[in-house]
Amino acid sequence: MSMKNFVIALLFSSLLYGCDVIKQLPQMTGVTEAEAGEGIKEALGQGLAGAVLRLNKEDGFFKDDFYKILLPADAVKIEKTLRDVGLGSMVDKAIMQINRGAEDAAGYAKPIFVNAIKTMSIQDAIGLVRNGDTSATHFFREKTTAQLTAAFLPVIKASLDKVNATKYYGDMVNKYNSLPIVFKKINPDLSGFVTMKATNALFDLVAREEKNIRNNFAARTTDLLKKVFGGML
Repeated sequence: MSMKNFVIALLFSSLLYGCDVIKQLPQMTGVTEAEAGEGIKEALGQGLAGAVLRLNKEDGFFKDDFYKILLPADAVKIEKTLRDVGLGSMVDKAIMQINRGAEDAAGYAKPIFVNAIKTMSIQDAIGLVRNGDTSATHFFREKTTAQLTAAFLPVIKASLDKVNATKYYGDMVNKYNSLPIVFKKINPDLSGFVTMKATNALFDLVAREEKNIRNNFAARTTDLLKKVFGGML
């Protein structure tokens, strides 16, 4: 074979390979950018509804090995010291009421999160649908975390006060600070910490549902979800 013919054959085989690769790429079938955007928002909303349902109940946080809220890192020393001096029950009560506060607050999360979803501008909705896994939740989280935290913080604080978590936590901190062996007084921010943990739990459950919708036909409970997430070849 001459060098010229070899080059032509090589180019032709490369072209055929390129066509095969293009065929293997995910394509959208009859889905507009607007439909993709609404589909993403609907998937996020469905994930949020499931997250609230799971967390907004007694032991939704407290008896969940993954989402149970323990003390802030700055308060771990408090916990160890109080347990060492026989005041473990005080620590346990504070931890339980902190989780009760998060469980109560989860019930108020839905309208805050739904509003953030509705007002979210999605520039490349089809791209987010194609990216797969939890890309839509990641985008939502990146765009709205600051807004959601600001809106959710007073709700968390009210719930912590409602179930006396603030009182039990305060009693625990004050007891620690009053011990003669303690020289450096500390008082970690409880409301900010619980807001972060509760928000992370909600986002994580939304991400799980997004992945479920992408991979499980039965999870696509509306015509729009079926069209948007079923339109991948």
